[in-house]
Amino acid sequence: MLKSVLEKVVESQSSEISDAKKSVKREILEEIDMSLPHAQVISGVRRCGKSTFMQQLMQREDKPFYFNFEDPRVLDFEVSDFKKLEDISDQTHGRCGAFFFDEIQNVDRWEVAIRSLVDRKKRVVLTGSNASLLSRDLGTRLTGRNIRNELFTFSYGEMLRLTKKRVGAGSFDHYMTEGGFPEYLKYGKKDILRTLFEDILARDIIVRHNIRSHKTLKEMALYLVTNAGKEFTYNSLAKTFDLGSANTASSFVSHLEDSYLIFTMPKFDYSLKKQQINPKKAYSIDVGLTNANSISFSEDRGRILENLVYLALRREHPEIYYYRGRKECDFLVKEGKKITHAIQACHELDEDNLERETQGLVEALEKFSLPEGLILTYDQEDEIRMNNKKIKVIPTWKWMAGP
Repeated sequence: MLKSVLEKVVESQSSEISDAKKSVKREILEEIDMSLPHAQVISGVRRCGKSTFMQQLMQREDKPFYFNFEDPRVLDFEVSDFKKLEDISDQTHGRCGAFFFDEIQNVDRWEVAIRSLVDRKKRVVLTGSNASLLSRDLGTRLTGRNIRNELFTFSYGEMLRLTKKRVGAGSFDHYMTEGGFPEYLKYGKKDILRTLFEDILARDIIVRHNIRSHKTLKEMALYLVTNAGKEFTYNSLAKTFDLGSANTASSFVSHLEDSYLIFTMPKFDYSLKKQQINPKKAYSIDVGLTNANSISFSEDRGRILENLVYLALRREHPEIYYYRGRKECDFLVKEGKKITHAIQACHELDEDNLERETQGLVEALEKFSLPEGLILTYDQEDEIRMNNKKIKVIPTWKWMAGP
């Protein structure tokens, strides 16, 4: 690209940067240590607030340099053009405090240029919307020289700060319906979420992977996001959607995960091989996105609550499983080599489901020698003793709001 064109784009983008001081401070902001000699990588679904979060980080810097590769004016940008960006930075900023590159995955072989910057002790922050692409490129060129951070849609607490609502069942109702995409929470137009769903499928999956079965991919995506907590296998998906082979189903699920549209959760087993072949469960990146694109999901408050609990756990813990022995427990949290938490999600405990919900949890507590378990409900609070185990029953909104 011509340097003169890049200069105009840099100037234009600089004038378009929003005032990050007015935005909701993201909860992971304090976890980013810019003093480390590593590239900071922030990945997450489209429109979850990565650019705004990057601008919040820029507030800490004296002379930050920002460039967004989603800009249609830089479609012809090549890895060699990074040198021109450095020159522009030197001309406009003097010695740059840190480089901030938005949606870096749009540049082929970007990792070569970033490795060069890191090797020269430059501080770099990157964002991207494709987990697999970032991971693969980081592994080839930036092994040991990067720190990965995942950004989700707004948590319950962040939603409260944006909407000025108070902690409680009423605001949690709002969160269960609307989810956490910042732009949608501001304007409330469901078309924002419907268009976003289509954009993720088209730009992050169909175009990138040359998918021909557009309709089948969309049907599978809707099926997985609306059936939160329901088990599936690649064979069952292949049969349901007439895909011909389990490998095709596996590829589709992998693409949906890479785009952050869904997360999959394996059944716990000490054998990694068994974990891979056992049925998995899927959860949506955002219940508001799913509600806007499906009628049936909004009617199942139990699945919505379970999905929200999964997302809250996943923000803090990369390793989450479900457990099945004689009975089932919704969530196991693994830290290091140990299972540290067993959690059940249930919209409402009553006489009909009390035995089912507690027995699976108690079995998991006994299996992993845990003294205490948790049942997260919509708005019930209690404490139950069973088999020398303590079970705390807590409203999900109170658990999410924290102390």
